[in-house]
Amino acid sequence: MPELPEVETTLRGISPHIENKCVTAIIVRQHKLRWPVPVKQLKEQFVGQTILDLKRRAKYLLLECESGTLIVHLGMSGRLRILTNAPPAQKHDHIDIEFSNNKILRYTDPRRFGAVLWMTENPEEHILLKNLGIEPLDKKFNGKYLLEKFKNKNIAVKTAVMDHHIVVGVGNIYAAESLFLAGIHPLAPAKSLTLFQLEKLSKAIKTILRQAIKQGGTTLKDFTQSDGKPGYFVNKLNVYGRGGKPCISCKSKLTSLKIGQRSTVYCDKCQCSPALEKPL
Repeated sequence: MPELPEVETTLRGISPHIENKCVTAIIVRQHKLRWPVPVKQLKEQFVGQTILDLKRRAKYLLLECESGTLIVHLGMSGRLRILTNAPPAQKHDHIDIEFSNNKILRYTDPRRFGAVLWMTENPEEHILLKNLGIEPLDKKFNGKYLLEKFKNKNIAVKTAVMDHHIVVGVGNIYAAESLFLAGIHPLAPAKSLTLFQLEKLSKAIKTILRQAIKQGGTTLKDFTQSDGKPGYFVNKLNVYGRGGKPCISCKSKLTSLKIGQRSTVYCDKCQCSPALEKPL
């Protein structure tokens, strides 16, 4: 599933091609995505508009125009590509957005769990966005912020950092990698962690996400960048998907388990057991 680095990579890939360009047409071949695509609204209110700005909020892409904002979510398997000489649409190529510079933004989504929506008011007030937590790359995301948010949470810290009401975009891959980098056991109760540990964790999350963005995200199955290339952070993974293999630091065997129905991998030696966590 595309997470923050993959969405940010997509944003950076498409922006130079469509920012300040006029939408000349939209072709919707399949309107039944996670929510119905508002085809009539898009043809009447989006076509003819110039893309004034492109932003990312959590895992949502926002294409802002004078008349409103196109909100795009890639779901489980969605991707956006910039095409110049567009090949014929294939089975899962659901939407084409044509621009005045003859570029086409093509939305492809085999599982159809993504979304393409239209908002004429402030997009931050959309029901999908208004209750989201802080951006992890924001300066305000730090140990003190996590200490306040975790103080009453007895759930596993891995579950807590994946809660998008607390912080957005830290999916399964990046939570596992960040906890390894910070030396924190994924099962440690969130409220048991000290400010020192949470400072390490917040910095680790920023480091891992920035590294992933630099590498173009992580391709495990479906994700590709806007130019069709895979995300190369998959080659930098230290624990995710490496259960049973030797730890890169201590060479002991990595442990696999499920937390909240999500697979996780960690090192028992490098990531302190919850029972051994002590306040500093």
